Amino acid sequence: MSPNPPRLRVCRGAEAWLPTSSGGFRMLVFTGEEDSREQVALVSGTLEGESPVLVRMHSECLTGDVFGSLRCDCGAQLAVALEEVGRSGRGVLLYLRQEGRGIGLLNKTRAYRLQELGRDTVEANLALGLGIDLRDYRLAAAILEDLGVRRVELLTNNPAKVRALESCGLVVRRRSLEIPPTPASRAYLQTKREKMGHDLRLV
Repeated sequence: MSPNPPRLRVCRGAEAWLPTSSGGFRMLVFTGEEDSREQVALVSGTLEGESPVLVRMHSECLTGDVFGSLRCDCGAQLAVALEEVGRSGRGVLLYLRQEGRGIGLLNKTRAYRLQELGRDTVEANLALGLGIDLRDYRLAAAILEDLGVRRVELLTNNPAKVRALESCGLVVRRRSLEIPPTPASRAYLQTKREKMGHDLRLV
């Protein structure tokens, strides 16, 4: 992503109340001028004020979020983030349609197969001729701005997400969202730490 990426415009398509086990949220569905996929913002409380708003930018992970896969920490991160945003009384969870770090479900499954044959997640993407991380957070930044958010406390272990929002003009500080590794996820998380710069202790 360039240091000063072009601004994107978003459209609010619908809004409704969503009661969940983590609290009640306003659910807003957005589309972008360059992307017709529906993005979701779950908003807790009112967002007015100058203090940072707690935000989780969560990229879609069907295998982890829906099927409970233990290969990654995505499903657990989503659950914990929703709890924290709900408990904060003033926050946003963005559910972004960027499956498999932007490569899609088909290629993600192909990458899984290569990982079964001994490659790590980075090596698998490269072997398929794909980028390591193809996600674009400009749309997320535009949604936050539409919601009136300018200062963000971002729930993430990925410093690249912080840089992406800062490049869009938002003021960001980071709060870790580390999930204890499982035997199935430890190698994946080690690769994220060692090759992708994620801030993980893996204790």
